[in-house]
Amino acid sequence: MNINNIDLNALRVFDRVAATGSFTAAARHFRCAVSSISRQISALESSLGQPLLYRHTRAVALTEAGWRYYEEIRGILEQLELATEALANPAPEPAGVLRINAPVAFGQRQIVPLLNQFQRQYPGITAELLLSDQVVDPIRGGHDITFRVGDLADSSLISRRLANMNYVVAASPDYVSQCGEPLSPEQLDQHNCLIYQGELGRQRWFFQAKAANTSTPIDVKGNFYSNDPESLVKAALLGQGLVLFPTWLISEELCEGSLIPLLQDWRSEVSDGQRALYVLTPQRRLGVPKVSAFIDFIFEQVTPLPNWDCWKNHA
Repeated sequence: MNINNIDLNALRVFDRVAATGSFTAAARHFRCAVSSISRQISALESSLGQPLLYRHTRAVALTEAGWRYYEEIRGILEQLELATEALANPAPEPAGVLRINAPVAFGQRQIVPLLNQFQRQYPGITAELLLSDQVVDPIRGGHDITFRVGDLADSSLISRRLANMNYVVAASPDYVSQCGEPLSPEQLDQHNCLIYQGELGRQRWFFQAKAANTSTPIDVKGNFYSNDPESLVKAALLGQGLVLFPTWLISEELCEGSLIPLLQDWRSEVSDGQRALYVLTPQRRLGVPKVSAFIDFIFEQVTPLPNWDCWKNHA
């Protein structure tokens, strides 16, 4: 093993390949050729005297030694990045690259407008927004802030509840005029329901009457399923059927009347119990000015998020 021959850039490349499981993704990140990534990894392995990665046709995986090495260096690289950024931006005003991960629809509908306001307030901030409906490891992904819906299992992360998820059944006025309005959850079997279908399968619809203590699942069906919420909203706007989504996703449509709320005497959910939206941050990044400033900004702006329930004033 020749430690003196280890290149810092090669460590950064290895960190990115390990986090993404892809030479191609690392090449896109560093804006270089895949062959350059491969050469740097090979040189690093040669310097260390052992393989760090298994090469497969479509992906790469860490060897046991690679896992151990990755666990050791990623914290060091993160500290180096933070120290370099602090030196490059000595002013107290937040600056630097802010890396955010969020579910696709939430990022598009809510985070992008909020980032626009935040960057106007702090022009030294560069935002890197990764949108994915898959649960990713914020630490491995190098994210400063992660927004997540539902149960949490990341004990190494600092989490704060941002807001409860308030769901509503909605349809276009044209659909209601042609097909009628369901007066109870049981009547949904007479309607075309447009259903979100994610990693866990087709989403179930739950309803709880105001006087009840438990929610009841209702078997709904329809002629359109999708893993893209925006496509389902578009179909609902075209009068194809009913959707069940959180108010932050369809608040604009509810406020302008292009979608109308239904079954308002019941609390609707997509699980047996109310879900919430959380903000997650790696502990070592919590005191970084750009991170703490954005978290403070989010909680100042979101009480709840803008216009989440404005439609109630028009109901």
